[in-house]
Amino acid sequence: MDKNGQSRAIRRTEITPVPYRAAAGAPPGAEVLDLSALPGRAHGHGLDPYAAKRPTFHELIAVRGGRLRCFLDFGTCEMTAGDWLWVRPGQVHQYDSDLAAADGVVVLFTSGFLTPATVEAARVDQPVWRSALTPTDTDGAALDAVLQVLRSEYRRLADLPLEIQIDVVRHLLSVLVLRLSHAQGVRETAGAGSEAFRRFQRAVERDFSRTHRVEDYAHALGYSVRTLTRATRSATGTGAKAFIDDRVLLEARRLLWHTDLPAAAVGDRLGFPGATVFTRFFRRRTGETPAAFRARARGTNEE
Repeated sequence: MDKNGQSRAIRRTEITPVPYRAAAGAPPGAEVLDLSALPGRAHGHGLDPYAAKRPTFHELIAVRGGRLRCFLDFGTCEMTAGDWLWVRPGQVHQYDSDLAAADGVVVLFTSGFLTPATVEAARVDQPVWRSALTPTDTDGAALDAVLQVLRSEYRRLADLPLEIQIDVVRHLLSVLVLRLSHAQGVRETAGAGSEAFRRFQRAVERDFSRTHRVEDYAHALGYSVRTLTRATRSATGTGAKAFIDDRVLLEARRLLWHTDLPAAAVGDRLGFPGATVFTRFFRRRTGETPAAFRARARGTNEE
């Protein structure tokens, strides 16, 4: 409140990061719960279940009945029975409809819960989803069957020693993510699995706000610029510089939509030397200014 007793709007300077918190009695690293239980879980940790958030864990959402509307980064997801959504760590996710109005299951898990082989085979750490998936009848039946077994076994874990609990959930969850990745159509190319690209991808995720130069990543990783460019083009269809710029642009859009930071502050946070340079970059990549994007995106969100 100000001195006249009027409420002041709270300026949002961050997208709420949500760390993984294991539920009491659950195996560390994974949890299976109904959609209707999410509000209570969020409130228990002092969070608004309907606010935009950036989870540090994976969130698999399966709708079995009713309707569910949510946002994933800049895509609007209208989900009905049979639809799936995979929210990766770092993506910005927001529920936009009553969670009690949809019947569904949510599986939460950390990347470290699965084996490295499963993480690689299912491309677990690649944020490729921007919308919900409606699988074919065959894939949908297989996914539902695995989810049902996982949900049933999860509810009976108290009968087992902790080590066995972890193994049971890990194996069933591995089957689920492998089938889900197959249904979604994971790219199976040599470049997508190359060591050079995987290292570059991790480095960009870590340092994109510090440097936007391919040369800096090549030097840090011990590769030539040409090697990184070839590996990235093989994996994604774009060059290394475009890959970096895409990641910077994604974060810029997230911050412009979900925070109240001035455009200059967004640019500074992303490593640009000045507001003019950031605006020039943003306009070149999107065809509009940061301010115009913010106004348009928020107008769409509020409709």
